Amino acid sequence: MLVETSRSKKLSIFFYSMKKSCIKNSSEEEKAVVLKMRSMVGDYDRHYCRRSCDSLLPGLHDDIALTCLAWAHRSDYPSLASLNTRFNSLIKTGYLYELRKQMGIAEHWVYLVCDPRGWEAFDPMRNKWMSLPKIPCDECFNYADKESLAVGSELLVFGRELLDFALWKYSLISRKWVKCQGMNLPRCLFASSSCGSVAIVAGGSDKNGAALKSAELYDSVSGEWELLPNMHSPRKLCSGFFMDGKFYVIGGISSPTVSLTCGEEYNLQTRTWRKIEDMYPNVNKAAQAPPLVAAVDNQLYAVEYLTNMVKKYDKEKNSWTVLGRLPVRADSSNGWGLAFKACGKNLLVVGGQRGPEGESVVLNSWCPDSGSEGGSLNWKELSVKERVGVFVYNCAVMGC
Repeated sequence: MLVETSRSKKLSIFFYSMKKSCIKNSSEEEKAVVLKMRSMVGDYDRHYCRRSCDSLLPGLHDDIALTCLAWAHRSDYPSLASLNTRFNSLIKTGYLYELRKQMGIAEHWVYLVCDPRGWEAFDPMRNKWMSLPKIPCDECFNYADKESLAVGSELLVFGRELLDFALWKYSLISRKWVKCQGMNLPRCLFASSSCGSVAIVAGGSDKNGAALKSAELYDSVSGEWELLPNMHSPRKLCSGFFMDGKFYVIGGISSPTVSLTCGEEYNLQTRTWRKIEDMYPNVNKAAQAPPLVAAVDNQLYAVEYLTNMVKKYDKEKNSWTVLGRLPVRADSSNGWGLAFKACGKNLLVVGGQRGPEGESVVLNSWCPDSGSEGGSLNWKELSVKERVGVFVYNCAVMGC
């Protein structure tokens, strides 16, 4: 009992100090949000916990404790869950993720597959690598080409089983893989992107190889798929992104001999598609990877495979401007095996390299706000993953 009391007091002091530090270093707007969180504590007690005379942290009101816990690193959640039954219950409900969302707190982790050992997560803030459990799938799904998408607090992995397409979902809350309901019209080689708790997939190829013009919306809260209106043109090997609250699809091919330079914009409010001519003039062919694009602060960036250059899209002029060179090569494999993603306020490039120590995958980031000097982008090396080959099979960034 004395040991438990001592540990509780230490935790109380730690989280109270954390609370004071966060308030001191926050803006007035952030402070107001923190104070507003106190009104949410009643919801937590009603929906997730039984009323008890014991506080979450002895010596602290639960509103203060919850606010402090919302600032804790996500990588610490397993340790917090092991402290006591109430902490374990709190972590398992996923309430902290909702609280962080309300407070505008997000850590952007990178989830990727570079070798047969399976999925790994990388925390850039702590330079920490973590292995995810293996997907309990059949061998066909395990070795088939796959696509991935992060939405809310879930990682979706799309692939093929022996007879049909399949979808596996990894939940940050349960830390488990589950096979779940697939799309209404299963596909591969599609465009996709997420915004908050929803994601949209569009186009792609059916199991017979035909290009599709259909689109679907996934709601991670309900776990359900909803059919959306069709695009103007069928396309596969295309890419998607959200910008200014709208979903876009660019690039791809409608047949082995027809490449598309037009883009399409989907308005979630009016539920309509708008065609944008010559939005992506870099024609990609069947042997090339889908366009490598990423939107940061509602600005669109892309990689030009042949020149290894990064470009920025001008929404007003519908044109592209060259910014600078990639930190790794994309031309050697026609864009395949390279990841180009938005990671918070930064652009993230994940690619392979060969050196004296063998093959490895390196993660580089660049903040567009920092600008460029003489056509040179100041890429920052985040981490190097040794002895995993040089090919990035799948990559997704999750912010929550």
